[in-house]
Amino acid sequence: MVSGFQKFLLRGNLIDLAVGVIIGAAFGGVVTALTNGVIMPIIGIFGGVPNFDALQLTVNGSVFKYGTFLTALINFLITAAVVYFFVITPFAHLMERFKRQEREVVAEPSNEEKLLAEIRDALTAPPLNR
Repeated sequence: MVSGFQKFLLRGNLIDLAVGVIIGAAFGGVVTALTNGVIMPIIGIFGGVPNFDALQLTVNGSVFKYGTFLTALINFLITAAVVYFFVITPFAHLMERFKRQEREVVAEPSNEEKLLAEIRDALTAPPLNR
């Protein structure tokens, strides 16, 4: 039972997933820094930094802070746009540029096809002069 668990832990997919999560978390910090340090100030120049945290609705003593959700939603959309335009799009262009020209693979005839071709050629060949 322990050896099965050990095999599960040491499978390549699990290790790859762990590395992906760690790299993703580190990359998340880079994207957050880019968004908060560069993109948000640029947006702030034109209309102020979007912050709706103060918006709320009170019904029968219950406070609904929908402004916090709006701020998080806008931050998510800005972060998604940053990732798409500054990471995904350039990476796709880079991969397209370095992509090898794929040549069409010509399938080699099987042994049966070769034998049938030899028989066909022998039948269509002119008779030998004897």
